[in-house]
Amino acid sequence: MTVTFYGYPPCSTCRNALKWLKEQGVATEVKDITAEPPGKEALRQMARLAGLDIRKLFNVSGQVYRELSLKDRLPGMNEDEMLELLAGNGKLIKRPLVTDGVKATVGFNEEEFRQAWA
Repeated sequence: MTVTFYGYPPCSTCRNALKWLKEQGVATEVKDITAEPPGKEALRQMARLAGLDIRKLFNVSGQVYRELSLKDRLPGMNEDEMLELLAGNGKLIKRPLVTDGVKATVGFNEEEFRQAWA
C-alpha cells in the first residue's frame, strides 16, 4: 500500500506522523501541502473518505485562518467556497492529510493512524 502524505516540512506533527508511517513500513509519497495543495475535488473526496465535514479540514490554529477571520466567515460559506479557499492555500488545511484513495485521515492521532494505516 502506498499513501499520499500531504504535510508541511517545518511542522513537528507532520514529521512525527511521517516517522510513524515509515516505522510501520507504509510506502509514502510525500507532498508539501503549501507548495502543492490538493485540488477542490481531491479535498472533497478526502473529507468524504475520512467521514468529515469540509469545515474539519481547516487548520483552525493557523495564522492564515486567523488573518482571514475565518471563524466568523465560515458559517456563511457554502461547501464550494470553503473548498476553493482550502485548495488555494495549503496553510489553511489541517495537516497531515493522508490518503490511499480508499480512506483518509486528517491530523495525526496515533490510534487513528494505527486503525487506518497499520
